[in-house]
Amino acid sequence: MQKPLVGALFAVLLLGAGTAPAAAVTSHDATAPSTVKVSASASAAASAGRAASDAASSGPAAAQIKPQAIGFAGTVALSNCSGSVVRTPASQPGDPALVLSNGHCMESGFPGPGEVVFNQRSTRSFTLLSASGSGVGTVRASKIAYGTMTDTDISVYQLTSTYAQIESRYGIKALELNTTHPVQGTAITVVSGYWKRTYSCNIDGFVYRLKEGEWTWKDSVRYTSACQTIGGTSGSPVIDNATGKVVAVNNTGNEDGQRCTDNNPCEVDQNGQVTVREGINYAQETYGIAACIGAGNVFDLSRAGCALPKP
Repeated sequence: MQKPLVGALFAVLLLGAGTAPAAAVTSHDATAPSTVKVSASASAAASAGRAASDAASSGPAAAQIKPQAIGFAGTVALSNCSGSVVRTPASQPGDPALVLSNGHCMESGFPGPGEVVFNQRSTRSFTLLSASGSGVGTVRASKIAYGTMTDTDISVYQLTSTYAQIESRYGIKALELNTTHPVQGTAITVVSGYWKRTYSCNIDGFVYRLKEGEWTWKDSVRYTSACQTIGGTSGSPVIDNATGKVVAVNNTGNEDGQRCTDNNPCEVDQNGQVTVREGINYAQETYGIAACIGAGNVFDLSRAGCALPKP
């Protein structure tokens, strides 16, 4: 995982390299699946080739898409991670606002495999940022509405302020959650409220199962090599440059080339083959969150279309 900060700061100071979250379940089969190890340079070359191919095949219609100006407005800094104020397409101005981050960023610690945190009281504070990255105020949680590291790595906090109150006081609008599956090749920006830094790259592809330490995540987003995210970027919104909507939440990367260990996630395909991509970073899709949120921004895990793990 893009670790909560004490270890991350040490790693950044010493290495200046990308740190990443921890999570993964290793295979218990008697015969371990084969492992493919991909070097960072090979990943970069492949990513460049895909980017060139995408550009060549984009055509005039793609050229007409005007990218959004991606700043820090709507992002927040946590004590150990990054996050963002988010809304669903159905959220109303008078609804209590929501903050999205990672499950491994929760103040209660990493939830175990199969564990779901639901409507747990919280008074956590978040520093709200302007477009330029300056702090404009503090918003506070009333509860962790939802959090898990099973199948995905997300936490969603409900705030004591409504969207309308935040916009009136600070002039900041929430970022909207996209409700469709992200697309390979999409130009994206990872926006870290903790570091006040952005990372631009493309979606390189999707991972059937991403395993790290004890945890397993489904259908994860793999970045091209240009997004060298570091510790403290965990929980950053991954924003589609064309729409300005949140398509994923940044959460991990393979630091040392190890196989399926903490801070060294591995990719597992449908046939059980394991691929290790040293220096490559990942995010968790967020398009399924909106289906689990009903009127008043209340999480309802029994809603039609809601596929998030249940307590």
